Amino acid sequence: MSESHEATDQAPIRYVAIGDSFTEGVGDERPDGSVRGWADLVAQGLADATGTAVDYANLAIRGRLLAPIIAEQLEPALALRPTIVTFNGGGNDMLRPRTNIEWIAAQTEHALLRIRESGAEPVLLAGANPTAGLPGGARVRVKGDELVRAARAIAERLDVRFADNWSDPELAGGQYWSPDRLHLAPVGHHRVAANVLRAMGYAAPLDWEVQAGPIPRPTRRDQLRYTREHVFPWVQRRLTGRSSGDGRTAKYAQWTRIEPRALDSARTA
Repeated sequence: MSESHEATDQAPIRYVAIGDSFTEGVGDERPDGSVRGWADLVAQGLADATGTAVDYANLAIRGRLLAPIIAEQLEPALALRPTIVTFNGGGNDMLRPRTNIEWIAAQTEHALLRIRESGAEPVLLAGANPTAGLPGGARVRVKGDELVRAARAIAERLDVRFADNWSDPELAGGQYWSPDRLHLAPVGHHRVAANVLRAMGYAAPLDWEVQAGPIPRPTRRDQLRYTREHVFPWVQRRLTGRSSGDGRTAKYAQWTRIEPRALDSARTA
């Protein structure tokens, strides 16, 4: 991935991703602590599939609820004059006790229409379903199922491309999730990226690993460690009104040029 730049010689495909930790790429950490994630992979997949450079920006910030995603990211994304915008939001809203699905659906539709009005193509995503491994996951799953039904209806009504990761049964397996069970592991991000590219009409690069073998069920000791290391800190942030995204800014607020990989490097990446 090249350094960020103001794209005066803009690429034919200009892709911006907006959202929360799912879109930022949390769970797919590089050795230096930065994150990659499915949106970065989609940008590379678009470059590889078309054989041309792609301009890419990612304004997503972890912990964001839907309202701040729209208020803080949508117009800055459109100001870049993209040709494609992927939109996902509402996952953090679903983790709150009171979730207004109708409001989330209405705001999502508004955002998609605004993207289309700008001249860009909107691509709607449903996030992957983490609920099998979460405490109280059954309650979240009911809300997620309802939200996905609403999102699918919006996508069909507006004729918008829709990548439904929530309904991908393979992604429900624990092998696709990071130790916090809330964010995807690298293989999970690759599978989501493949789903998104398919929704756009492109095949994923052949060198990607998009399927993982099953892992053992967590032991009681695993469950206790998970609760101590991940559940308690999450609850504490909720009680104190803090967010994992406090003080963070977008990782790629301006265009980053993504070059297509040569065939030999694509085989060995």
